[in-house]
Amino acid sequence: MLVALKPLLTAMTGSIRDLLPIILVIAFFQIVVLSQPIPANELIKIIGGIFLVIMGLTFFISGLEMGLFPIGESMAHAFAKKGSVFWLLVFAFCLGFGTTVAEPALIAVAKEAATIAAQGKIIEATDAARDSYAFGLRMTVALSVGFAIVIGVLRIIKGWPLHYIIIGGYIIVTLMNFVAPDFIIGIAYDSGGVTTSTITVPLVTALGVGLATSIKGRNPMTDGFGLIAFASLLPIIFVMIYGMVI
Repeated sequence: MLVALKPLLTAMTGSIRDLLPIILVIAFFQIVVLSQPIPANELIKIIGGIFLVIMGLTFFISGLEMGLFPIGESMAHAFAKKGSVFWLLVFAFCLGFGTTVAEPALIAVAKEAATIAAQGKIIEATDAARDSYAFGLRMTVALSVGFAIVIGVLRIIKGWPLHYIIIGGYIIVTLMNFVAPDFIIGIAYDSGGVTTSTITVPLVTALGVGLATSIKGRNPMTDGFGLIAFASLLPIIFVMIYGMVI
């Protein structure tokens, strides 16, 4: 029994170790700097919340190690063995699109952006207008990540230098800052950040590493990583275009 629980206990210990600095910082500023002791009823809620966060991180990390990373790498190996670039690129696009649409952080940001846009009279202050704006923003980001993963996969296959593509992309972003509406620029940059979150990162990273491992002449360390950089870059460009269109 204890042997079976050992991996779970190890993951839980790691989660506690990772969260401890955050807990100590918050406790220090709350008690020492602000000099505001936490009421007993609030303390119980906080302790309960911390416990749930620890358990959530523990199960999430264990799930990544048991399921998401292996399936991403195994599918990359299978596509490389099959030798069909077309279906590999289709899979890469669908993976990027599907994982991004399901990102909780993106859903939250899109909803908040729609609310603020309605308050700023950029769109109509109706539920239908807000839903349409949020949905359009999510679809734009999801499409951009899909294309980003396709570019990343092509880079691994062709052996293109990563830094040239990244530099070129950010030059485009910089130039677009001068023509995109002011209200969309901040949202565009935030959209690039929230795409690289809990669901997208594990599967995309596993795909890149697995693909680089499967292709002769590619180094998983130098060629397998970099897909996440594209997934952060292209949404900025696409969302700025989205802001210009609407």
